[in-house]
Amino acid sequence: MVNEVCLRTLDLERPWLMEQYQSRGGYEVLKQVLSEKRAPEEIIEEVKKSGLRGRGGAGFPTGLKWSFISRNAPGQKYVVCNSDEGEPGTFKDRDILRYNPHQLIEGMILAGYAIGATRGYNYIRGEFWDPYALLEPALQEA
Repeated sequence: MVNEVCLRTLDLERPWLMEQYQSRGGYEVLKQVLSEKRAPEEIIEEVKKSGLRGRGGAGFPTGLKWSFISRNAPGQKYVVCNSDEGEPGTFKDRDILRYNPHQLIEGMILAGYAIGATRGYNYIRGEFWDPYALLEPALQEA
């Protein structure tokens, strides 16, 4: 079964373009969060209620993971996204990178807002030349 959220741009001709992502409601949540100046704690609670889970083998609850991070701790905070697809037999990350890179970007920005991070990194497997070639222009566009 196709994940309707992660791959909502799958049927578009050029889904890696921001214009295409926005045609499906992309970046609307981010705009709303920023324009309403929503409290980071509220975002974390909403993510907890949504049931969003990591895409690794453990399926760890995302909101719970975010709640472990102290916003008041000194020092730089980072969002780290793992697009390695290193688990044997998995093919989950490359499709998001190919067909919905802007959702990955929007998610990382929202995560940063929620946890107080101002820098983000996405680890991409070295063999993922094609997905990388789509993600890099999407980053520039965003």
